[in-house]
Amino acid sequence: MVKGSFEYLDPEYYKRQQLTEKSDVYSFGVVLFEVLCARPAIILDLPEDQVNLVEWARHCYKNGTLDQIVDPNIREEIAPECLKKFGELGDSCLGENGFKRPGINNVLWGLEFSLQLQEEAEMKGQGDGGGGGGGGGGLQPVALASPLTPPLHGESMTDNDENVLRSMTNSDKLKNMTLFSEIMNPMGR
Repeated sequence: MVKGSFEYLDPEYYKRQQLTEKSDVYSFGVVLFEVLCARPAIILDLPEDQVNLVEWARHCYKNGTLDQIVDPNIREEIAPECLKKFGELGDSCLGENGFKRPGINNVLWGLEFSLQLQEEAEMKGQGDGGGGGGGGGGLQPVALASPLTPPLHGESMTDNDENVLRSMTNSDKLKNMTLFSEIMNPMGR
């Protein structure tokens, strides 16, 4: 018997009655959007299209309006490229087909790369107000990848990704590589 909250449960479980590692990736994708938007996965008293955070966040991501549902406490602080990568990552975790979801290691690399994009923007002074909380921000879903983030579904590295990596010093790379070192231990505690 599976115990847990239905809003985090992989949709494939309802079809196959089986959980996999990719089921955990789906659940983690729900948590990513909960953190980004500072709200629970289900809020019944919202308008119908906003009740289910997974559906609402994926809709906003695909329409380039994810910045409009970001937690207001961080909306003006988050760099646009970081938000794009984070949205791409969350969306890929929530795919209906588990085989198309990234592995948890790719999710980790994606989170680290999102952090690098945020830090790079802050060093350039783009972090403050960079989220464009106003009129939509013109955000478009963009595939970002790098040697530090294995490309998702055959994506290639963009010019911006290469510029971010080139601008980082070796100590920056080492610091970010070890930032989530406990997560990288697959054996756990």
